[in-house]
Amino acid sequence: MALAGSALIAHTTDLDLVIRHVLAGLGHGIHAGRERGAGVEFSEYRAYAPGDEWRRVDWKLLARADRYFVREAERDSHVAVWLVLDASASMSEPSRSVEGVDKLGYARTLLGCVAAIAQRQGDAFGLVVLGEGRVQFTPASRGPRQLQRVMAQLQRAEARGRLPDADVLKASLHFALSPSAIFAASDLLDWPSPLSQALIRLRQMRHDVRVLCLQTEAEVEASFSSALAYRDPEQGAGVFRFGSDLKDGYRRKREEHFAAVTAQCRRSDIPLALATIEQGPGEVLRRWLRRPGARTGART
Repeated sequence: MALAGSALIAHTTDLDLVIRHVLAGLGHGIHAGRERGAGVEFSEYRAYAPGDEWRRVDWKLLARADRYFVREAERDSHVAVWLVLDASASMSEPSRSVEGVDKLGYARTLLGCVAAIAQRQGDAFGLVVLGEGRVQFTPASRGPRQLQRVMAQLQRAEARGRLPDADVLKASLHFALSPSAIFAASDLLDWPSPLSQALIRLRQMRHDVRVLCLQTEAEVEASFSSALAYRDPEQGAGVFRFGSDLKDGYRRKREEHFAAVTAQCRRSDIPLALATIEQGPGEVLRRWLRRPGARTGART
């Protein structure tokens, strides 16, 4: 059922549990490389740590040593994985059909899944949270403890304020000096924006940049209730109602906006996945992880 994953996000605060549910049977990796991880060429053993895959445990060695050991291997890459979370106020927008789910919670889950996959692969990975006009870093590192640090920071993130301005973001791009795979989750309601400029600049620096654009079904279908009053969470001024007379204009402007976003991403060679937060997160994650050049449909 498509809503099962989103409903789980709504009804538990255990991010690890949700991520295990989403990743069950996924079978996707982020890239191929040469670092320690679940590769082909055996390198060495190390003690098992929470978060390691059971299939990498050497069961014969367990029988002899009565301890769990994991087989390390070598893979061909020095790519770091960076997770970029838009934590501006607009990401607090909730689903109107799945109670308890909002854009930030959904983005947190998908980024947590990418972090868990990076940890399984033996990659270094870090987190960048953008909100309240600031950039918050969790430096890239490897291993189960790093996964715990990233999960804790994702769990603490709150949707507040605006994205950092262009100067702040430009000064922060040093985090991706080495080759990186960058996964950015946002609603892209501001485009062009300092964030779009930063993502395009990172792609020009030859990083692998992949963007996930999250919306609600109400935003896509213009199905907001006319009985409620709305305020822009990032502007703070002005209250308006979404009457039937506004829907045609809203749909037209929305289509124009996301057509421009899609076109610029295509010109910049940035894969863009469009999704609603009511969709099953496993299905969305598969599209987001699909390697550039693979064909897939995007839901708008």
